[in-house]
Amino acid sequence: MVGGETAAAVEELVSGVRQAADFAEQFRSYSESEKQWKARMEFILRHLPDYRDPPDGGGRLDQLLSLSMVWANHLFLGCSYNKDLLDKVMEMADGIEVEDLPQFTTRSELMKKHQS
Repeated sequence: MVGGETAAAVEELVSGVRQAADFAEQFRSYSESEKQWKARMEFILRHLPDYRDPPDGGGRLDQLLSLSMVWANHLFLGCSYNKDLLDKVMEMADGIEVEDLPQFTTRSELMKKHQS
């Protein structure tokens, strides 16, 4: 019977992952590419247990969604933010693999290059 118990446990795990992905799907922006959404969804799902709203509210989920947008905007669009905020989201995203990221040049880098 061990095989049956293992199969049931795996099915329960797969079902839980599907439910979490379905839950996260409601937060996808219409302008996100599949690649951007996959990365941001991984960020959201990774931290969802720590940011679930308590029964009395509290906006923890909104905070997680905001952090995920900061991370995605920085990564895919080159947006810049406060150093402490960037440090936080980059630490939260540690280990999330994203291939073929665009390369951006900051205004400061352009100005330095121009002055040389």
